[in-house]
Amino acid sequence: MVDPASHATGCHAAGHYHHTGGLVLSSRPSRPSRPDRPDSSGHLARRLTQLYGGLVLYGASSALLVRSGLGLEPWNVLHQGLAERTGLSMGVVLTVVGALVLLLWIPLRQRPGLGTVSNVLVIGAAMDATLAVVPDAHGWPLRIAVLVAGIVLNGAATGLYIAARFGPGPRDGLMTGLNRRTGLSVRLVRTAVEITVVVTGFALGGTVGVGTLLYAVSIGPLAQVFLRVFAVPAASDGSTVVAAGQPRRAILRR
Repeated sequence: MVDPASHATGCHAAGHYHHTGGLVLSSRPSRPSRPDRPDSSGHLARRLTQLYGGLVLYGASSALLVRSGLGLEPWNVLHQGLAERTGLSMGVVLTVVGALVLLLWIPLRQRPGLGTVSNVLVIGAAMDATLAVVPDAHGWPLRIAVLVAGIVLNGAATGLYIAARFGPGPRDGLMTGLNRRTGLSVRLVRTAVEITVVVTGFALGGTVGVGTLLYAVSIGPLAQVFLRVFAVPAASDGSTVVAAGQPRRAILRR
């Protein structure tokens, strides 16, 4: 459900994408394909490659923000705070929280797709793997470089997996579900949810800083650029549906 306050739109062969303050919205569902067409398997293979490549890159880029020590994305502030309190890794906490949020889809009558489930399982594992091999950045030049690299790569990852069109992440589906059930705008719901998770995460020990602000103001424009770069041309017969009944319009940022 697209917030009427949206005012930046990018178009490609797969449909229209909108963003408002970091939100990226898709307004067209995938169409079923015919397996007898010769280009169906190649088209599906590209979409799957983008989906999983994007999710792995998302987890890795989020880990770079952690190593910069200059502030995290809103939800990762919460994940880091919970990790500090529980002794679990950030990736495990991210996966558990994602699964719990997905359960909230049930009363909201949201339907997950392959991308939704993969989002829960892949990003946390990729984050932990990256944290295991990338040390903390030291010195302001290196910390700033790691922060900027993390944000840019996060935007690229967002463009990759959104353009694959396999369904929204669990947290984004929560926002659209609340939008549908309450009648409040997507922007208002998103703002309320993300302020809540940032404040809660900060109180638990999560890192809030200049990186949090920089991420908030830059991820929307970056994702919009990379959506155009990684747009998957529509197959002549449409694309394969992995999970039918996907919401017609959904926020597709993690």
